[in-house]
Amino acid sequence: MTVPAASRKVLLVDDDPAMVRLVRKILAGSGFLSVEHAPTGREALTLLDGVDVVLLDHQLPDTSGLEVLEAIRTRPQAPAVILVTAHGNESLAATALRRGADDYLAKDVSLTELLPQVLERVRRTRELRKALVAAERDLVRAERLAAIGEMTVTLHHEINNPLMAAFAHVELLLSDPAITDESRRETLASVREALHRIRDIVRRIGDLRDVRTKRYATGAQMIDLEDADSASAVRRGRALVLVTDEDLERIVLLLLRHAGFEAERVVSADQLGPRSIGSDVRVVVLLGGTDAAGAHPLGGFVPPSERDYRIIALVAGAGGPAMAAGADQVVQLPFDPGAFTAELLALQ
Repeated sequence: MTVPAASRKVLLVDDDPAMVRLVRKILAGSGFLSVEHAPTGREALTLLDGVDVVLLDHQLPDTSGLEVLEAIRTRPQAPAVILVTAHGNESLAATALRRGADDYLAKDVSLTELLPQVLERVRRTRELRKALVAAERDLVRAERLAAIGEMTVTLHHEINNPLMAAFAHVELLLSDPAITDESRRETLASVREALHRIRDIVRRIGDLRDVRTKRYATGAQMIDLEDADSASAVRRGRALVLVTDEDLERIVLLLLRHAGFEAERVVSADQLGPRSIGSDVRVVVLLGGTDAAGAHPLGGFVPPSERDYRIIALVAGAGGPAMAAGADQVVQLPFDPGAFTAELLALQ
């Protein structure tokens, strides 16, 4: 859900009155109604409650923008930070990004045009990260619940029979005071055998390292304790992932592995070409380019004319350019994890 600009609070940290007036005018024209101002870094740190975005000048009277950035990043649920730099100071901007800034802007004639665009880009990136974190949390929870369910079915199936047998033998001993010594010994031997079976089952469960499942008579899934050391029953081949955003990469790798792929990360388009050679590669997932002019629709990767794998492009804008460049499937960001997996398996 898109968060309207009017409900987002911006903190402007700058001691230049002319720049403050200009930025306020730009923000008002873009619909931002709640704008706080702090002329110093010290005052800025006292005004962070409820702030969504900080526009942070680097040259402050009491400190530097980088020091304020580091202080903001120590806060729980820290707001987005856009560092405002002097024109041409790309080195400072790069340092700020490495230290956790969400974006940067130069103080030049393009500020009026670029500030609304950067604010929107930061908003979309933040919302995507939130969605992915929530999706990852839900996926892990679903996997744990499924594992608990399979273990419950397994324990009931494997342990219930010998346990009930032991109970039955004990009841016989208790209900028949005239039982002969030979019958008592045979009954106790049966109880011991049932307990040994339960012990062996518990031991095999404790030794589980790699799990495969099988379908129980009722249709429920249970863990196959007879083949506990085997690899996963579902093998779909290798999947290569070229996604530069760490949060997005993490959730894509998790989804692919959950679906049965041997998922591997790739760090560049140049590396993807050689790595994708081989009959065991089944799918390539990559982050497509933006709508900006000159951006490559497949993140710099040029698919070969003949290939055995499918290409899935994750795109934030229109999917047409990615499809035209060779993608077999386009997934709009942010995506629904369940739908992503379903569409992925449908391509196989």
